[in-house]
This record gives sequence, C-alpha cells and structure tokens, in this order.
Amino acid sequence: MTRVLVVDDQFLIRAGLVGLLRAAPGIEVVGEAADGAEAVEQAAATCPDVVLMDIRMPGISGITATERILAEADGAGPPPRILVLTTFDLDEYVYAALRAGASGFLLKDAGPERLLAAVAAVAGGDTLIAPSVTRRLIEALAPQCRTAEPPADLTALTAREVEVLRLIAQGLSNTDIADHLFISEATVKTHLNRTMSKLDLGSRAQAVVLAYESGLVQPGRPGLPG
Repeated sequence: MTRVLVVDDQFLIRAGLVGLLRAAPGIEVVGEAADGAEAVEQAAATCPDVVLMDIRMPGISGITATERILAEADGAGPPPRILVLTTFDLDEYVYAALRAGASGFLLKDAGPERLLAAVAAVAGGDTLIAPSVTRRLIEALAPQCRTAEPPADLTALTAREVEVLRLIAQGLSNTDIADHLFISEATVKTHLNRTMSKLDLGSRAQAVVLAYESGLVQPGRPGLPG
C-alpha cells in the first residue's frame, strides 16, 4: 500500500482528492491537512510515502512545508516523496519547491488517471512526472532564480557522474542514458545515487535544478529530448 497525505487549503479540492485516492486500489490516505503547518505535523505523525502538497497556501506555504518535512524526516526510512499540486506550470513557487527537494509537480486540472499515475510514479522513485514540462519550468526560471550562493562544486564528481547528471538534466530516462552511454540501467542508478550523495541532493528534480544553476546545462541548449 502507498500511504498518502493530502494537503490543500481548499476543502472541496482536498475532499475530492481524498475521495479519488481512497477509491483507488493500493493507496491508503493516512491524513489530510489544510495548511503548511498542519502538513508538517501530519507528516511527522503518519509517515506517508507520498505527500500531495498544494503549493500556494496562506500562512506556511507548500515550499516551507516541503523543506520542513524533508528536514525532519527521522532517517529510519526513506523520506516522503512530495508531489506539488499547482494551477500554473511556469510557477516560481513550484521551482522553489523542486529546489527544496520536491520530487515533481502536477497541474491541478490533470485528470484522475494522471493523478493516480503520478502518485504511483513518485512512490516508485520516478521523480520527474513530466520531464519535458519540468525541464521547461526549470529552463524558464533557473536564470532568474539563481542565488548569491556559489554553485555546487561539481569537481567532487567523476567524469561519468557529470555526464549522467547532464543527461538527466536534458530529460533522458535511465533507460535512455544507459543506451546513450552503452552501460546498464543499474550502473546509471549507481552513478546517480553517488552523485546525489556527494552533492547532498534529495530528488532527481533537485539534481536537474542544480545542473542548470551550476551552468552544467544551458537553457535552450539544442538537442534536448522533448
């Protein structure tokens, strides 16, 4: 069973999400929250596998709630994967959530099948729900969202790890990367896991953000898969 926490400040939307998830096989709704503060409390109390997180809420936003939930994960198991719900795909709030460690995002007008598929994908470790859309968001906002902090030191990575990170940022799946580099998918996963460990990253989406912000991949670079 995939344990899901639903967070949305609008009651009708939250109730609709809960009803849909409860009717789906293999999913257990372990809690609901109407704001970011309650989301942090519920995540600590219920230990969900996936958090459906509304991004724009009064008080503590979905961005801050994402940061706190991931920071307060007890380490006894994998931290919850956070799937951000948004109305607009090119949303700086969503970008900030991905930067903070959210695993991906989904538009609120996505249909029931898309939502259930997204929850299953996130629970299974696929952190880019819509690679082309996520890349478009990051390409649009990375140049204007860079901070004064120095970019991550990529010199800690091997040449192969840098190449895998570049290809991930270009939207390739593990299978595509394996084919491109003539290595196995297991080896791709090993390189990615080592990269994320060295750079202290929590999700694949966070790795994509870092690749753009560090200049490893340039926005608008030709040849990116769409």
